[in-house]
Amino acid sequence: MSIFSFILATGAVALATVYIVGKMKKSQDATIEYFTGGRALTWPVVAGSLLLTNLSTEQLVGLNGAVFGDKALVGIAWEALAAFAMIATALLFLPTYLASGFTTTPAFLEKRFDKMTRSLVSGLFLFGYVTVLLPVVLYTGSLALKGMFDLNLPLWMIVVAIGVMGSSYAIIGGLKSVAVSDTINGIGLLVGGLAIPFLGLVSLGDGSFLEGLVALGRDNPQYLSVITQVNVDEKVVSVPWPTLISGMMFIQIFYWSTNQVIVQRAIAARSLAEGQKGVLFASVMKLVGPILLCLPGIIALHMTDLDIEKQDQVYGAMVRYLLPEWSLGLFSAVLVGSILSSFNSALNSASTLFSLQFYKGYIHREASNEEIVKTGKHFGIGLALASMFIAPQLAQMQSIFEYLQMVNGLYSVPIIGIFLLGITTKHVPALAAKAGMVIGMIFYSFFTFINIKDVPTFLANGDGELHWLHGYFISFVAAVAVMLIIGQLKPKTVDEIVFSDQRNPAPVDMTPWVHAKSASLAIVGITIFIYLFLTWVAG
Repeated sequence: MSIFSFILATGAVALATVYIVGKMKKSQDATIEYFTGGRALTWPVVAGSLLLTNLSTEQLVGLNGAVFGDKALVGIAWEALAAFAMIATALLFLPTYLASGFTTTPAFLEKRFDKMTRSLVSGLFLFGYVTVLLPVVLYTGSLALKGMFDLNLPLWMIVVAIGVMGSSYAIIGGLKSVAVSDTINGIGLLVGGLAIPFLGLVSLGDGSFLEGLVALGRDNPQYLSVITQVNVDEKVVSVPWPTLISGMMFIQIFYWSTNQVIVQRAIAARSLAEGQKGVLFASVMKLVGPILLCLPGIIALHMTDLDIEKQDQVYGAMVRYLLPEWSLGLFSAVLVGSILSSFNSALNSASTLFSLQFYKGYIHREASNEEIVKTGKHFGIGLALASMFIAPQLAQMQSIFEYLQMVNGLYSVPIIGIFLLGITTKHVPALAAKAGMVIGMIFYSFFTFINIKDVPTFLANGDGELHWLHGYFISFVAAVAVMLIIGQLKPKTVDEIVFSDQRNPAPVDMTPWVHAKSASLAIVGITIFIYLFLTWVAG
């Protein structure tokens, strides 16, 4: 029964995607059609694709595991501050990207700095996709499915199966099919994902949802702490409160405002207003995210009969414990859909960067649009194979979510500084961007892989070393400082600034959404209320 419902649900999503994509407007330009969906995405599709590209098993498995290990709800910061970063994307970054019709976020850097800066940043993005994002998605997805169904199969076999399915959407259909399938799967994931904490609370309350909710606030309310340094066991949590005002926000800006995998969905909007509505609606939904991504981990702390050996096994154990057998097939289809979404989105973005930046820019400058698309598909196949090889090796990590964030910092620190100064200043030259990139990576490597020991408690991680999020912040400040100093000593000339400010006609309507700023203020207010309420409950 489970296998039948899984096949039925997965097949239905594929057929619906083919039907909807067939009805959408198509661009005559092969590269625009394949890499940006013909710039035809409406706000619900933009929002759905953004959410499901982000929401996958590395979040469901990793963040619930982190919360379980912390014995505190500090992990909601990953979702709450994401909402703030998405506001920055809607109001600042997206108008800049759309104004000149950029297909990739690094394309902005070529216009603002030079081609080499764009190439270096594109290379860093590709490095992150192949070493971190793609393998982590495959590993956590396979781990979740293996745990839910108690599959007696080697992990690598499940990895390969998911990788092959995910590749088909991205390589054959392009961004449009990726975005549409994301939206359809997103609805299912929202329903199925909310069912886990709901059933968990019912179980905790001996059949009563309200009793389960009361039990969370009555029994060990410290588990609901959102702003703390240590947990009930006096151990430093994964997100101590001082990190919220240092490195955490910059990670979010990198991910939601500059990362090609994410921003590509908004760039494909049919107008600036549609893009802003999609991004801000997704921002609201991020505030619902902790219910799916953190609450199951907290509920699991109250369930003493769960068999959990490693914190990343929490989510799979909860699903297997709570869902009736007949529904496991449907939920697994939804979960696989989220895995495929993140995987195929990253593949499509990586293919976009390689094809337009390296193949067209260096290898074959006279390539036709059809040749560029064909090359992108071949590159996607190679990247998928590499990811399938790396993914099983991640089984050695203690916390996959922390691994994901820590390694991301190696290339995201300098990228954030370059984008922020590229948008907010005019005089900082290309030399400064390259120097900032080197300084940022050196500083971050030191604070992450060598580190400083015996730091004050409010700056420390559980081992007495400087918390990596503080190292992230320090590295960012160092990179930006170097860039600003070079900008003062050797600023761009007036002619260079004039050239950087030149814009091609925007390919879409650039009228902003009239309610963008008021919606943003409402999101900030709701976020602050959530933190205040949970702090009050936790005592």
